[in-house]
Amino acid sequence: MILLNMDLIPMKAHFFLFNSGTAPIVPFLPTYAKQLGFSPLIVGLIYTFLPIMGMIAKPIMGVAADRFRCQKLLFQSCLLLTIISLFAILFVPAIPSESKVELHCNQESFLKICSLNNVNSSTSDPNKISYVMLNCNGNTTFLGSLCDTWGVKEYCSKLTSSEFVEDFNIEFKAKLIPYHASDLDCLFIKIASVQFDDKKWHIPYCNGKLLKSTCQMQYNSDALNQIANLSEVNLFSKYQFWILTTLLVLSWIGMAVVVSIGDAICFSLLGDFPNLYGNQRLWGAIGWGVFAILSGYLVDAFSHGKTNKDYTIVFYLMAFMLSLNLLVTFKIKYNANRFTSSISKDIGKLFLDCRIIVFCIWCILVGICTALIWNFLFIFLEELSKGSGSETKDWIKTLEGLIMAVQCFGGELPFFFLSGWILKKIGHLNAMSLVLFIFGIRFLLYSMLTDPWWCLPIELFQGFTYSILYATMASYASLVAPPGTENTVQGLVGAIFEGLGVSTGSFIGGILFSKMDGAMVFRICGSTAVLSSVLHALTHFFLKHNQQTNLLEDKGHVYQELITLNHS
Repeated sequence: MILLNMDLIPMKAHFFLFNSGTAPIVPFLPTYAKQLGFSPLIVGLIYTFLPIMGMIAKPIMGVAADRFRCQKLLFQSCLLLTIISLFAILFVPAIPSESKVELHCNQESFLKICSLNNVNSSTSDPNKISYVMLNCNGNTTFLGSLCDTWGVKEYCSKLTSSEFVEDFNIEFKAKLIPYHASDLDCLFIKIASVQFDDKKWHIPYCNGKLLKSTCQMQYNSDALNQIANLSEVNLFSKYQFWILTTLLVLSWIGMAVVVSIGDAICFSLLGDFPNLYGNQRLWGAIGWGVFAILSGYLVDAFSHGKTNKDYTIVFYLMAFMLSLNLLVTFKIKYNANRFTSSISKDIGKLFLDCRIIVFCIWCILVGICTALIWNFLFIFLEELSKGSGSETKDWIKTLEGLIMAVQCFGGELPFFFLSGWILKKIGHLNAMSLVLFIFGIRFLLYSMLTDPWWCLPIELFQGFTYSILYATMASYASLVAPPGTENTVQGLVGAIFEGLGVSTGSFIGGILFSKMDGAMVFRICGSTAVLSSVLHALTHFFLKHNQQTNLLEDKGHVYQELITLNHS
């Protein structure tokens, strides 16, 4: 007969609803920011800063929760902050993708684009044909070329019209072909053909001397964005950057505190059975998986026929699910019974143990690896999709939703369920080494991809690189925490993981992805992760045979269980 602990049902519902609410938004935020006009480098810098704010907020809120025993109030307040700040991101305006260029018309026509971003090369890539809208200043000479050589007959009558004015604007669509030549900080991009209101394509060329015209160019192209758009330095002066960053900081702080205090509450409700944590947390994986599939499909469906992806529906979905989550938290029966008057002293003792120091270093390393998946995997796959045909590109958000579904149902769900058994069998320390090794294999497989759809089977590794990682990190932190410091220790561990690990990974990833091919980035990081796993295992091998008195022995049978697990 299966006994159901009724006190844990609201906790299960929280994990399900919180992940159901964040799944439609959080994975897409880096690509959404890119769509707003921010480069991968800027996205990387923002995501470097976010975990640092989480690193500051988690221990502060953890200490406040332990000191004033207001865990549930802080938990609910930060959940409300998350809802408001995430929903407000929907209303952040895009950075205008418009640049001033010069049209040069002779035997062939070119656009002269002078960049702020140090143009220094010539390329020819058949996969990067771009379409732009041009609004150019016109005069009598230009109008004559439109009529005589471009073949746009509607302008012939304007030359003899009594209403003709000397200066006017001409708006048309231009097809830019890949070949371009550079001259100092300017590019000359060839115009293959142009289209006016007649919907016919015309070949633009001019007889006689070179004709020049100043134009405003509107575009939707990553390549042109890198060439003609604002430099990273100038982006910092744009109000869009500061609004987005502020909202992301607030939402990140809210989510970080909800996760850390939520875990502390969960372990408190579990009492002497922390190994059952995975059984509660797997409901989060179910919620994430279901709503990841749904949100990816909804974004593609509502974006049909549009130039950019339309994320509006998933913002409303997020707000609805997290609001339900807030209501459910009032049903959580939690009372903070344990209290310590010397939090800093107890925490200071904890960090005198070499094993705890190695554990913190491990948290940083897996945080770096996690950042690459959270912030750059979808960017890498979207770049890969551009060479895989229009069908893959059109349904890339659906693919990303399927990826998250495989991560949840094929990886996270079964491994959260098995995490207690796995940790008993191999021990926390061996699990840590294994997680790093699997990260390395996962990254190396990414580096071999030629088609984004082959990413799906790789995502089965999410079971190790998220479920086992998270269960190991959270349960280890719970077991080593002195009585009355559970929220503080969970906050500190979360701060180290996100504030040092994820932020470092975001910073490094932003630089690497802006300087080299994504496949090479994953190849380098994969090799480093495999090497780190070997070094981690060797470190604990030597600690096992050389360490004297273990600090963890002070916590009775629970610590003794952990020591036994670590040596198994």
